[in-house]
Amino acid sequence: MTPTSLNHGASAARPPAAGTSRFAAHTARIPASAGVGFKHTHLDAILADPDPVGFVEVHAENYMGDGGFPHRALERIRQDFPLSLHGVCMSIGGPQPLSEDHLARFKTLVDRYEPALVSEHLAWSTHDEVFMNDLLPLPYTEETLNHVCSHIDCMQDVIGRQMLLENPSTYVVFENSTLNETDFIREIVRRTGCGLLLDVNNVFVSATNHGYSPMSYLMDYPMEHVGEIHLAGHAVQEDDEGEPLLIDSHDAPVADAVWDLYSIVIRQSGPIPTLVEWDSDLPDWPILRAEAAAADRILDEAAHSFLMGKSHAVGA
Repeated sequence: MTPTSLNHGASAARPPAAGTSRFAAHTARIPASAGVGFKHTHLDAILADPDPVGFVEVHAENYMGDGGFPHRALERIRQDFPLSLHGVCMSIGGPQPLSEDHLARFKTLVDRYEPALVSEHLAWSTHDEVFMNDLLPLPYTEETLNHVCSHIDCMQDVIGRQMLLENPSTYVVFENSTLNETDFIREIVRRTGCGLLLDVNNVFVSATNHGYSPMSYLMDYPMEHVGEIHLAGHAVQEDDEGEPLLIDSHDAPVADAVWDLYSIVIRQSGPIPTLVEWDSDLPDWPILRAEAAAADRILDEAAHSFLMGKSHAVGA
């Protein structure tokens, strides 16, 4: 894949631009290195690894009970590693107000573990009293934009923190959308001051499913607000017309095409904390660690390039 210039050139390991946020970004507390999604089965291997990962991330909803083994494991891993807290059920894109109970439990986790990064999805998962165990897509309209911004404002006010918003993987588009996804996300950042979590696999999945260029999407994405990147594997299926249909499955290694996109992003934007997600069909720790090591190599090369560029600029 030929390198293409994205829409800005940032310095290495920079925090995300805060926009109009009233809250300080916490990104500086996580190194611009690779982390992994924390699973209890890997606890002993992670702690025994002489070459530790940069940080760990957990899904908030797995820790909304008061105690038990999940919290004991997280408390132990939190002693040694920076933490990213990733929500999956807040239903930021839903038309109804956020669940006060869910939001209170989320705030309790933020207060208890003091994560360096907090994030949620641009999606919805609730309707009336029904909860769908999925991250469902949105029409990109002014009405939806108002709902999303109101919910992000509410969430940031309650937790007292800037949150990062993750771009979705999508399988359908809405005829009534009046904005494209990147413009929709850009306007959310402008109105709320939230940061962004760029999921490169989601970009590739959505672009393949809808027949557009992932590089065109990335060139229009507001990279200056990105505080974390996600990488993951996907499953390859076919739709009813025999065309490729990618599923954001998180059950396989990162695909070569996604690595290529990630490398371009990092070369152009500088090192950004990067999380390797693997949520089902879990591999042994060395396999997951190797995925994180691959991301670290790309991050290290980018950091070296930025340092060399600064050195040449000073010498000139």
